[in-house]
Amino acid sequence: MSPIDHSPLDELPTPPPGKSVWPWTTQGPPLPQTMADGSPWPRISLVTPSYNQGRFLEKTIRSVLLQKYPNLEYIVMDGGSTDHSVNILRTYSPWLTHWVSQPDHGQSHAINQGFAVASGQIFGWLNSDDFLLPRALERVAMAYRQNPSAVAWAGSCHFIDLEDRILQVQAPRGLERDSIADWWNVGAFCQPSCLIAAWAWRDANGLDESLHYAMDLDLWLRLGSLGQFATVPHSLSATLVHRLAKTQANVPEVHAEVVYVQIKHGFREAAMRRLLPLLRNTPPKVRLHMLLKTKLRRAFHRIGLRRKRTQEDRQLLQEAIAEQLQDDLCTPATDRAGNVLQPHPA
Repeated sequence: MSPIDHSPLDELPTPPPGKSVWPWTTQGPPLPQTMADGSPWPRISLVTPSYNQGRFLEKTIRSVLLQKYPNLEYIVMDGGSTDHSVNILRTYSPWLTHWVSQPDHGQSHAINQGFAVASGQIFGWLNSDDFLLPRALERVAMAYRQNPSAVAWAGSCHFIDLEDRILQVQAPRGLERDSIADWWNVGAFCQPSCLIAAWAWRDANGLDESLHYAMDLDLWLRLGSLGQFATVPHSLSATLVHRLAKTQANVPEVHAEVVYVQIKHGFREAAMRRLLPLLRNTPPKVRLHMLLKTKLRRAFHRIGLRRKRTQEDRQLLQEAIAEQLQDDLCTPATDRAGNVLQPHPA
């Protein structure tokens, strides 16, 4: 695909009333046609998967286009939205490399389909409720030039609320594979601030389409087997914290899928370090078997059965839970008077 032209602010559609500053009324600085050493800017291919995210989609699109990056492919994969997303995509279509609106098989499938038609040297996906910060792509390109053999380049990310107030800034840490496996305890970085070498994406075979929450962690662990992650010493993106976000609305399923991915890649101890505190922090009267029969149990069931994992995968998960939790958590629960609570029949 051909890269898109620069997108000066005065050429893009007028922002909605009341919208100001980045990325509505300001834009990134102009970049020279080549990098400082005379080499061409590496082509960056970005994919935005979206479904009924019209409330946020335009901001995401503008944050990419107003980078004014000289060698950009921007692809939007909409899953057949029924809100006003398609109207937004039609409005911005002159500045998009490619877009479709049709049913897909979930976020991972949409991202894989987008990168299947991409031709860049650097890949990244940007969800439709996240956005890039000014100069993000320029800084990734500089990191690429400094560390051309890296499998990915990760920068900092701003967690923001619906009013664009910064709640937290997450810098990348623990970029070695063993650290990434102990996700958010040791290794941590935010997906929209991590861009990937195209060759590494292809060698890793993209995203596992059976995963819906921890597909990025699964990819990071596979990339970590291929090479090293590099740090970008800048904030690259902002991620919106809101109650309708998939990972915030389905917390038990998120934890369960992370644990599954950790076990699948051989990091059983890291999986238990995540799982045990979750179970310990439940109310004292809630027995372990009751907890596992509720949200967490259902989440494991969805991973192990609904998605048709192999019997070996399910057995790994069940053995890990049985081995680690039996001694650590199966202590008798008591009521306020100290009486042991009897377990309910299975």
